[in-house]
Amino acid sequence: MRALNMILAATLAAGLTAGAAQARDYSEIRLGVDIPYEPFMYRQPDGELTGFEIELGNAVCEYLEVTCTWVEQDWDGIIPGLMARNYDAIMSSMAITEERAERVLFSEPYYTTPSAWITTRDRDIDIEDRDSLAGLVVGVQRATLQDNYVSELYGDLVEIHRYTSADDVVTDMRAGRLDLTFMDYPVAENTMGIDTSGSHFKRISGFIKEPEHIFGKGVGVAFRQRDEALAERFNEALAALKEDGTYDEIMERYFNYDIKL
Repeated sequence: MRALNMILAATLAAGLTAGAAQARDYSEIRLGVDIPYEPFMYRQPDGELTGFEIELGNAVCEYLEVTCTWVEQDWDGIIPGLMARNYDAIMSSMAITEERAERVLFSEPYYTTPSAWITTRDRDIDIEDRDSLAGLVVGVQRATLQDNYVSELYGDLVEIHRYTSADDVVTDMRAGRLDLTFMDYPVAENTMGIDTSGSHFKRISGFIKEPEHIFGKGVGVAFRQRDEALAERFNEALAALKEDGTYDEIMERYFNYDIKL
């Protein structure tokens, strides 16, 4: 009987410990982020992080009355870093897709942006003429939705070069090592000056947001599957920031169009 009581006590203690972990009262929240990805997150000359999502994340933490700590992580390792508990959540322009939702728990979506095909101003490429794309070299940031899109829909036609950052893509575009790139449009605005008269580059497609199985349903904050309570706190904070105008105030510092969901 004593042995049975000890087993029951141990089981109860384990259950209480698990419940405490689930309902953890955070005083500090560590957010995983891939730097740079302008205008969403990047480093200023003085070393301080800024950008739309950095400001929004800080506003969420202020609403929740916790300290925000940003943890830098390359994109292709950002979900493994979450699973390894290197940070508590990912707030780094992660689109909500079915594939990712099998591994992580997402907040409600809070923004969406289009992607676009881009080449240098002196090139004449018709993106609608698939046959003419055969053999062209396309640069994408590795493990992004743009990488998935090009790989799935154009992988049989073009040679794909994958890079760690968008800045690396732009460097090789300028050097003539790439024929074109498929890039998130706000990133292209900030890294390439796209759709401005002085840009060395030009957009050769409309704004692309589909198919949904690639581009998802918008961007969300990603959590470990068991951290439902933390996800709900973020949902509450994001809804409040949209309601009181804080979201719009931050958004308008970085975009001249509405990305809010």
